[in-house]
Amino acid sequence: MDDAEVLARKRFNVLNMVRFMGVASALLGAANVGGRLLPDFAPWLGFGLMVNGAADVLLIPALLKKKWAREG
Repeated sequence: MDDAEVLARKRFNVLNMVRFMGVASALLGAANVGGRLLPDFAPWLGFGLMVNGAADVLLIPALLKKKWAREG
Protein backbone atom coordinates (compact mmCIF):
# COMPACT_ATOMS: atom_id res chain seq x y z
CA MET A 1 0.00 0.00 0.00
CA ASP A 2 1.31 3.40 -0.88
CA ASP A 3 0.83 6.58 1.14
CA ALA A 4 -2.07 7.85 -0.99
CA GLU A 5 -4.05 4.67 -0.42
CA VAL A 6 -3.42 4.77 3.33
CA LEU A 7 -4.59 8.39 3.46
CA ALA A 8 -7.69 7.57 1.40
CA ARG A 9 -8.57 4.69 3.75
CA LYS A 10 -8.19 6.92 6.80
CA ARG A 11 -10.40 9.61 5.28
CA PHE A 12 -13.00 7.02 4.28
CA ASN A 13 -13.08 5.71 7.85
CA VAL A 14 -13.42 9.23 9.27
CA LEU A 15 -16.35 10.00 6.96
CA ASN A 16 -18.10 6.77 7.87
CA MET A 17 -17.64 7.35 11.61
CA VAL A 18 -18.97 10.92 11.34
CA ARG A 19 -22.03 9.64 9.48
CA PHE A 20 -22.55 6.77 11.92
CA MET A 21 -22.36 9.08 14.92
CA GLY A 22 -24.78 11.48 13.20
CA VAL A 23 -27.34 8.73 12.71
CA ALA A 24 -26.88 7.60 16.32
CA SER A 25 -27.32 11.17 17.55
CA ALA A 26 -30.49 11.62 15.49
CA LEU A 27 -31.95 8.37 16.81
CA LEU A 28 -31.17 9.34 20.40
CA GLY A 29 -32.81 12.70 19.75
CA ALA A 30 -35.91 11.05 18.35
CA ALA A 31 -36.07 8.79 21.41
CA ASN A 32 -35.81 11.84 23.65
CA VAL A 33 -38.52 13.75 21.81
CA GLY A 34 -40.78 10.72 22.19
CA GLY A 35 -40.15 10.69 25.94
CA ARG A 36 -38.33 7.35 25.97
CA LEU A 37 -34.87 8.67 26.86
CA LEU A 38 -34.29 11.28 29.58
CA PRO A 39 -37.93 12.43 29.71
CA ASP A 40 -37.03 15.29 32.06
CA PHE A 41 -35.08 16.94 29.23
CA ALA A 42 -37.62 16.31 26.45
CA PRO A 43 -38.19 17.78 23.91
CA TRP A 44 -35.45 20.45 23.67
CA LEU A 45 -32.53 18.09 24.17
CA GLY A 46 -34.05 15.78 21.59
CA PHE A 47 -34.43 18.50 19.00
CA GLY A 48 -30.83 19.57 19.60
CA LEU A 49 -29.58 16.02 19.15
CA MET A 50 -31.61 15.63 15.98
CA VAL A 51 -30.20 18.84 14.49
CA ASN A 52 -26.70 17.76 15.47
CA GLY A 53 -27.27 14.37 13.86
CA ALA A 54 -28.54 15.91 10.65
CA ALA A 55 -25.50 18.21 10.49
CA ASP A 56 -23.18 15.26 11.09
CA VAL A 57 -24.76 13.26 8.28
CA LEU A 58 -25.27 16.01 5.71
CA LEU A 59 -22.96 18.95 6.39
CA ILE A 60 -19.77 17.73 8.05
CA PRO A 61 -18.75 15.22 5.31
CA ALA A 62 -19.08 17.92 2.64
CA LEU A 63 -16.98 20.34 4.69
CA LEU A 64 -14.33 17.69 5.30
CA LYS A 65 -14.21 16.87 1.58
CA LYS A 66 -13.66 20.54 0.71
CA LYS A 67 -10.96 20.86 3.38
CA TRP A 68 -9.16 17.76 2.14
CA ALA A 69 -9.39 18.93 -1.48
CA ARG A 70 -7.65 22.20 -0.54
CA GLU A 71 -4.88 20.31 1.24
CA GLY A 72 -4.02 18.41 -1.91
